[in-house]
Amino acid sequence: MKTTNENNYIYGKHPVEEILANDPARVQKIFIKREPSKSFNLIKDLASKNKIPVSFIETKRIKVIAGEMGVSQGVVALVSETHFVDLKEFLDTLAMNSNPAVILLDEIEDPHNVGAIIRSAVAAGINGIIFGKHRQAPITATVYKVSAGTTAKIPLVRVTNLNNAIEKLKKSGFWTVALNQESKNNIWQANFDMPICFIFGNEGKGIRQKTLGKADFIYNIPMQNNVESLNVSATAAIVTFEWARRKKILNP
Repeated sequence: MKTTNENNYIYGKHPVEEILANDPARVQKIFIKREPSKSFNLIKDLASKNKIPVSFIETKRIKVIAGEMGVSQGVVALVSETHFVDLKEFLDTLAMNSNPAVILLDEIEDPHNVGAIIRSAVAAGINGIIFGKHRQAPITATVYKVSAGTTAKIPLVRVTNLNNAIEKLKKSGFWTVALNQESKNNIWQANFDMPICFIFGNEGKGIRQKTLGKADFIYNIPMQNNVESLNVSATAAIVTFEWARRKKILNP
């Protein structure tokens, strides 16, 4: 397991509850606003269970820790590094005969999009998310907040070279599916009965040409009323839930 330091704080009631429930070893300390509130009982219980210290401090100090853009809801967790799984180790954990699916993010720069994609991926049952070290939004407190804490529920794989990672995925038995609105084929025509790596591209530039050239299949999402494209996180949600529907992972 490889780790890299991305951000030292996670803020917000639900994200803090999620990391305490799913990855308590990363939590070093909890800060809670001093005003009495029963809404933090679960956090306090989980912290006590895992022997994590809790400090009750003034609300203004909470705001300073979370930063100007952070909606803390009165609670912040000091955490250690984000855990990243080695690609080979991750692939070794997959049962290929079950037709797993992974997502590869090609230079997604907005942390809100990364968080939203992670949340959709976890909800749909995607097996893991792969992204590069460069020109990619890191896993920050914002990502954790937008993902509603689901970041702790899915393997995160970070690689130096995305195109090399695609080649390794193919050698392991994956087929690559890229989303590009210029394709003449739409996603409803896709065959999902195989191990799949879904590729989603940058908010403005889309998938890089070299990476797009490595895709086995390229599909668009059909749209009406002259709408040219969707936000990448909306695209990812549509595609991953269509995959889940085909596999009947979700109840109808």
